[in-house]
Amino acid sequence: MKLQTQRQIDRWLGQVLCGVVSLWVRLSSLWRTPAVMPPDARHILVILLSEMGSIVLAGPMFAALRQRYPNAAIHILQMKKNQEVTRLLSLTEAAHMHSIDDSSGATLVGDILRVSAKLRAIGMDAVIDCELFSRVSALLSFACGAQVRTGFTPHTQEGLYRGSFITHAIAYNPYQHISLQFLTLVDALQAHSAPRSKAAPLRSLPQDSALSVPFSSAELSAYQAQLTRDHPATQSKRLVLLYAGGGILPERAWPKEHYARVAQGLCQSGYAVGLIGLKDDAALARELRALVGSALCIDLTGYTRSIRELLMLFYAADLLITNDGGPGHFATLTPIQTMVFFGPETGKLYGPLGKRNVVLESGIACSPCLSAYNHRLTFCDGDNQCLKRIAPDPVLDQALAFLRAHSGIPAAAPGA
Repeated sequence: MKLQTQRQIDRWLGQVLCGVVSLWVRLSSLWRTPAVMPPDARHILVILLSEMGSIVLAGPMFAALRQRYPNAAIHILQMKKNQEVTRLLSLTEAAHMHSIDDSSGATLVGDILRVSAKLRAIGMDAVIDCELFSRVSALLSFACGAQVRTGFTPHTQEGLYRGSFITHAIAYNPYQHISLQFLTLVDALQAHSAPRSKAAPLRSLPQDSALSVPFSSAELSAYQAQLTRDHPATQSKRLVLLYAGGGILPERAWPKEHYARVAQGLCQSGYAVGLIGLKDDAALARELRALVGSALCIDLTGYTRSIRELLMLFYAADLLITNDGGPGHFATLTPIQTMVFFGPETGKLYGPLGKRNVVLESGIACSPCLSAYNHRLTFCDGDNQCLKRIAPDPVLDQALAFLRAHSGIPAAAPGA
């Protein structure tokens, strides 16, 4: 199902259903005591339907859940297409992974009914809804049967109605990194007064995601050897990776001409440049290679068949230059340095965790334009000046400065 169709259904039908559920909860609560998180919680559901990169940003939240509720089974509800990352990171047991397929309207409705019945049968003690003002996730938090429901509230924001049946709501804060807000959702589970975030502990932004993927030295060496055989240009050359695709939000992409200029400068300085992405990005990679005009610029779109292979590719490279999206967050699970472009969205809210990344933003007046308040719909009609105004030559200079300062430093595998 198209993204825009999902937005329209969520907006119109979702608001009606949220209103019906809110009325039912208000009437039924007249004879009930307020929901309280049980000290011996056995089953906690996390609803995380967004892009795969959000799973990495939610890493500190999962760590806090396990520390606070060591005896509880953590269940995760995701879109089916996003489950690969959850499996790779071993966030929970396979039996506790639940999915919804949004490839068509029929499968979406069928999966919602199926998953809701399954979760109610298990008996959820609490649910954490990580989505920002999504009505379908709010309705799922009610349908799973949990008495304690925590999530974001729009408070007085008009046009963002998602019902009033979230029992432990916190105010969404557009000035605080989303990883910190996810942690506040965990704090809200045991809170008793609104706004629940007032009692939350003071925290600094986590230095890392608290997630890892183990690789052996032999596995990484074998992958490096295979990469060299498949692409001889990488032999005895330090590798820089570029992700020029925009994914489902093309307005997040830095101009291809700028990427070509940076790739050209890197090749002229003796570095190999790998253009990464999905198979759908192959056409863009061909255009970039034609603009660069160097044998050191190679097409790696579709080369990695899984997220695990993508991480091994990151181990084989020194630097990743990327648009805002999944690759920049997955890179934080490896030793690679990243440079990430932000504009329609802001690194202050969604920037990768850790110290091995540099956020590149222009800071023009209309940036960022995508937010939870406008359902990530931009008004720039593809003319993303916030990214176009980030000139390529300073980016190239910064990349070369890093590469020269870190020459001859091999990447180490965790647990090798």
